[in-house]
Amino acid sequence: MVVERPEPPQDSQPRQRLDLRGTPCPVNFIRSRLKLESVAPGAWLQIDLDGGEPERMVAEGLRAEGHWVVTQPLPIEMACSTAQPAGVRLLVCRSGA
Repeated sequence: MVVERPEPPQDSQPRQRLDLRGTPCPVNFIRSRLKLESVAPGAWLQIDLDGGEPERMVAEGLRAEGHWVVTQPLPIEMACSTAQPAGVRLLVCRSGA
């Protein structure tokens, strides 16, 4: 059985932002979930993370809960402005649940 998911809202401007670069797993996933609870259904949350395992754990976990997750590379100016390694930016649209 194939379940069609509706398209995410067109207004993908994040209402809130969360910088979790340097935060270990699974703390980054827990903080992402807690912050997402403060976002209205259908609104977007921007989460900046380290690449690799943090990206996989948070993105897959939020998708499993039914949220839309779009992964983008972290803008160069942000990746170069800190001593931390380059990461990724997740744009998360909170599901209606």
